[in-house]
Amino acid sequence: MKREVEYSVRLSARDRYRHRHTREKGKVIYFSIQLETMIEGKWYPIVRYDTAHGFAHRDLLSGKGETITKTPIFVRDYNDALVFAESDLKANWVIYRERFLRG
Repeated sequence: MKREVEYSVRLSARDRYRHRHTREKGKVIYFSIQLETMIEGKWYPIVRYDTAHGFAHRDLLSGKGETITKTPIFVRDYNDALVFAESDLKANWVIYRERFLRG
């Protein structure tokens, strides 16, 4: 049986990350965690960790939403990748936001 979880976490008045994952038999089979910032009333994605394309990776995004770099996450399984991704965003969201705002 698959179990889907989805929620958002506010990091500041204008920053958040959206978390979504699916588990089956206790194992993560899909996830997406995206850091976003609000500029002039619109949410812009900054960094996204996900398992699209069949592997865990991080996408650094441009102001147009295009992928600047795609970095594989070399971990044992998606459970570990999800923990790593969420920890990274919580610890480094200010750095990611500043890089995004500088362009």
